[in-house]
Amino acid sequence: MNCKEAAEILWNAEKKCSQAGKLTDTYPDMSIKDAYEIQLINVARKAASGEKIIGMKIGLTSKAMQNLLHVSEPDYGHLTDKMLLPEGDACLMDTLIQPKVEGELAFCLKKTLRGPGVTLADVYNATDWVVPSIEIVDSRIKDWKIALPDTIADNGSSARFILGSRMTPIGSVDMRLVGMTLEKNGELVNSGTGAEVWGNPAAAVAWLANKLFEFDIELKEGNIVLAGAVTAAQPAKAGDCFTVSFQGMGSVSVRFQ
Repeated sequence: MNCKEAAEILWNAEKKCSQAGKLTDTYPDMSIKDAYEIQLINVARKAASGEKIIGMKIGLTSKAMQNLLHVSEPDYGHLTDKMLLPEGDACLMDTLIQPKVEGELAFCLKKTLRGPGVTLADVYNATDWVVPSIEIVDSRIKDWKIALPDTIADNGSSARFILGSRMTPIGSVDMRLVGMTLEKNGELVNSGTGAEVWGNPAAAVAWLANKLFEFDIELKEGNIVLAGAVTAAQPAKAGDCFTVSFQGMGSVSVRFQ
């Protein structure tokens, strides 16, 4: 298939805040490997335009989402400095297409992680701190009608992310049992525990480090890693305010306008 052509479709959709057709309809032979190649083409374009790669996001970490898309492992996308929204700043709807909000734990690395063979213990040893985070996902594919290769090619359907201000040492958190709540306009809409993220969010980070080895990429010291949504994403519109709270770890909020 023509990966450069497919990458151009997604690039234009993102720049124009418009919806593109389902790539797997246009390119029915698109493989997972092709999808990651398409993602990397546009990541390179962003880097060439001045954006700095500051980390990665992991998606499809819950068994429910994997079953929905008939896959057995997560996927990932790249995070840039342009995607990081300072807490307190409004998220502008006119820069997005069809956004949704997810609550996640973010890991900040103090050591580089490079696969293969990265273990759960390696992730704990390499993590400086963890913090509540919000990921704003946004598909460039029309009406979120995506198959796995579509979302991978579309940088894991990622758009913006916000980090909380309370940094917690990883050793003081039980990743499996820590509870999360997601509130929309002051009302509880979702809740869950860290165990819903692949059994342990740190296990998802280990998976990522090992998966990236296939593309000669490593998780670098100082990188931020969004470990995956604890609960289902919630659609957002202008005027909405979301707050994600993790038990004993603080909270983070975002407002749309």
